[in-house]
Order: sequence, then C-alpha cells, then structure tokens
Amino acid sequence: MAECVLPATAWNPSTLAPVPSAPDLASESGVTEQQPQPQTPPSSPAQEPGASTDPDIPHPDLAPVVFFCLRQTTSPRNWCIKMVCNPYPLRIISSWCVSMLVILLNCVTLGMYQPCEDMDCLSDRCKILQVFDDFIFIFFAMEMVLKMVALGIFGRKCYLGDTWNRLDFFIVMAGMVEYSLDLQNINLSAIRTVRVLRPLKAINRVPSMRILVNLLLDTLPMLGNVLLLCFFVFFIFGIIGVQLWAGLLRNRCFLEENFTIQGDVNLPPYYQPEEDDEMPFICSLSGDNGIMGCHEIPPLKEQGHECCLSKDDFAYYNAAHQDFNVSGMCVNWNRYYNVCRTGNANPHKGAINFDNIGYAWIVIFQVITLEGWVEIMYYVMDAHSFYNFIYFILLIIVSILGGDLGS
Repeated sequence: MAECVLPATAWNPSTLAPVPSAPDLASESGVTEQQPQPQTPPSSPAQEPGASTDPDIPHPDLAPVVFFCLRQTTSPRNWCIKMVCNPYPLRIISSWCVSMLVILLNCVTLGMYQPCEDMDCLSDRCKILQVFDDFIFIFFAMEMVLKMVALGIFGRKCYLGDTWNRLDFFIVMAGMVEYSLDLQNINLSAIRTVRVLRPLKAINRVPSMRILVNLLLDTLPMLGNVLLLCFFVFFIFGIIGVQLWAGLLRNRCFLEENFTIQGDVNLPPYYQPEEDDEMPFICSLSGDNGIMGCHEIPPLKEQGHECCLSKDDFAYYNAAHQDFNVSGMCVNWNRYYNVCRTGNANPHKGAINFDNIGYAWIVIFQVITLEGWVEIMYYVMDAHSFYNFIYFILLIIVSILGGDLGS
C-alpha cells in the first residue's frame, strides 16, 4: 500500500488548527515576496559622445591638423581657436559688437563716397574715407585669416565649408585685387562695386537674420511653378505681338519720291512732331485699319501761327527775293508728308517694338509693370487697329491674377 503523504503544516497546540505557512499567507493576501536582487557595483560615469580622450584634440569637431603642421594645441592655432570658438576671451577682437560696428562704419563710408568729386582723391574728406576703408579691409582680412587658422580652409566644417564664409572670402579677395590694381595704376571700377557686398557680412553675424535669409532662399524653389506660368504668359503674348505687329511701329510719314524744293531748305526725311524720336507720329499702312494716317498730321506752326503757303508760293517769293516771314506767311511743309511706309527707327531709341521675341518680352514686361503701357497701346492702335486694346487689357489682367496666385 502506498503511504499517504500529508502536506507539511504547522499545528497550533491551543486550537489544534493548522497554521498556514508563510507562502500560504502571502498567496492569500495577494502579495508576493520580492526576491532580493544582487547588487552590482556602480559603473563609472559614461563619457559624453562629443568628449575626446586625446589631449592633443580638445575640439573633436575641428580639423586635427591644418596647414600640414598646426595642431589644435599648437600656437598660434590654439589662440585662434579661443578667439573664434569662445566669445569671451579677447572680446576686443572677436566680439559681436565690434564686428557690427565695423560693418556699420563701412555702410557710412560707402554712403559718403562721391565718385564724381573724388576721382583722384585729393581732398581731405576723400583721404579720411580712404583711411577708414583701409582699416575696414584689414579688419575683415584679419578675421578671415583667424578663422582659416582655427577651422582650416577646405572641408565640411572648415572655413570654406560654410556658404556665408565663402561670401566673406569673396569680398576680401576682391579687396585684395582692388589694392593690387591700385598699386599698378590700373583702374578697374567694376571691382570697386564689390564693396557694396560688405554690409551683407552682417547676415553672418546676426543669427536671427541668417535664419530669415535662409528661409527666404529655401522658398525660392517653390516659386518654380509661378516662374513657369510667367514664362508661358510672356511666350504666348510675345508670339502674338510678333505675328501681328512686327515692323509696324516703324511706320512714318515720308515725303513723296519726286518731291523737289527750290531754295535752301532742308527737310527731315519723315515727319517728326518735336524734332526727336521720343514721341513719334506712327501712321497706318493702306492695308491696315489703324487710327492715324498721314492726313492727320497737323499744319506747321511758326510763332504761334499756322503756316498756309505752299511750296509754289515759296518758290515764287524766293525767286522775287521777297521776305515773307511774317505772321501767317510761312510754308506748311507738313502737308507734303503724305506717304506712309516702313522706316528704320522704332520708338524710344529702338527699345519699343515687336520685331522679334526678345523686344516683345521687353515690351510685355513694361506693360505688366503698368509704367507707360498706355503710350505703347496707342502706338499699336495708331499703326494697326483700334481693337488692339484687348491684347493689353488681357495681358494686364493675366499678370495681376498670376501675381495673386504667386503670393
């Protein structure tokens, strides 16, 4: 027979009741006893990711060696690193305030420069401005050299790795070229215009301004669709203008081919209202339906009076040696400009025309700026048709709608 094994239970002698064991008490109360965990010895504090264990490289983010020999702990590179990376030591040179004051001083000197009066720079005022300009150039050049020694020249985190540092480098190198040309008595005024870029160095000094400029530059690619729309508008309206009005703005009223004058009189080949080509009289050819014709030319006036004589009267008085230069006694030469044909000159020194797509784009750009577009519209209406105003009104409406979509 198998023996019956009872569970190990303690008995209370007073009550003869079994006393539950400790695990049973714990299970009844719903609390489990926690097993003590073995204590591990405290580990050494973890090193920061950016910390360097090499004493020769206290700044791991910078290049270990620059110019093939200058380490981070080598003089004078360690001084340059302190001035560039730490704004507190040597505050006189590396502080933000001093850099901004030099940039503001450069703006003042550029505004006070008068190229028409200071061609040879002989006045005291020009010499003082030149001294300030030399000081500003030396300051910017020293700042560039310090950054190159501290950061290095080429590399991701070196001096030329930053876009704004490249701008500073370009400005300083342009100043060096300018000074070298002055020493050789070579005047190159185009390089002097680089001085205008010096105030842009303030963007690299003010972090908030730099953020705004970067955001503005980042939004430029988003304007690609707007630029594409503008290109199509220019192209379509330009083609229409070339097809309709190529060469028409050169129409002028000329003299007759067999026109002869007896006497010493010099007449221009075509009618000009004010002896210039700024406000030309554009006529309509016989096959077009323009507003203006050569018969619309007003009579000639001298001393406020209209001339009424003809060329035959002029020949008669000239043969008789009589003076007819009195009120009303002058020849109306404008009546003989009665042949409308295409000439060689376009309005406004040849800038306003639709002879090719390039000039058409120039006209379209001027029209959408709403500057002088009415005058251009009148030129086209005079030469071609009254209903050409539809073209210009549609162009302005499309440009306004495109501008609203772009904004």
